[in-house]
Amino acid sequence: MDTTPENTSTPSYAKPRVCIIGASGKLGRYMVRHALDRGYDVVAVCREASVGKLDMFRDQITVVAGQTDSRSVVKRAVDGCDGVLTVLVPRGVDRYSTRTAQAVLDSAKPGARLIFSCGWHITRDGLDRYSWKLQALVKIGGPVAKLFRFADLDDQVEACRRIFASDTRWTVVRGSDLQEGDGQGLPVWSRHVGDPILKSNTTRRIDFARFMVEALTDDALIREAPAIVGCRTPSALAHAAAPAGGPVPG
Repeated sequence: MDTTPENTSTPSYAKPRVCIIGASGKLGRYMVRHALDRGYDVVAVCREASVGKLDMFRDQITVVAGQTDSRSVVKRAVDGCDGVLTVLVPRGVDRYSTRTAQAVLDSAKPGARLIFSCGWHITRDGLDRYSWKLQALVKIGGPVAKLFRFADLDDQVEACRRIFASDTRWTVVRGSDLQEGDGQGLPVWSRHVGDPILKSNTTRRIDFARFMVEALTDDALIREAPAIVGCRTPSALAHAAAPAGGPVPG
């Protein structure tokens, strides 16, 4: 497992090169595995203290250790990459997500596919319809987390606002409640939270990661903010069984 020095030129790679920012977390490690399974050359970015969490991929990936909101770290890591997968983490109250997103937007090569993860609370056009439970979580839990300087949901909102306003080839994947367990297949998606297909509000974490990696090559998702749900959840299965002519995802 290598740590790359700073590059002064953009190299050429024989196979697609993908950077995963936040690679040491649960979602990140699943994305690393999916990317390797697809034959990608993987660059993983994580904090110095978390490098050991990637030992299972030793000799298969390149690791860039450092803060994921550092412009210099991100710039070095995304050099020459065809795609960048970013876990937007609203950590602390110092605009961590916003700095990470902006660094990716500014540093990725022109035309690169940029895939970001966030929660359902993000809305692109204001047409999402949220359950009382999610609204309460955001309105009550959000300020409490910020008060204790643990997380800032508004930071993630600002990060996504900047992504939506950019002219890059972005996708913002909005995840439902996550579960552990074996993969069930590629999640299904819709443009708006509140659509019937999303009612079950659960996705296996391993499948969330699968959707992120698959989005790299799905041009239909360019400049989309898909809200996803597990393909074997009751609401997804009910949608699949609906008569022809019924509503479709997106």
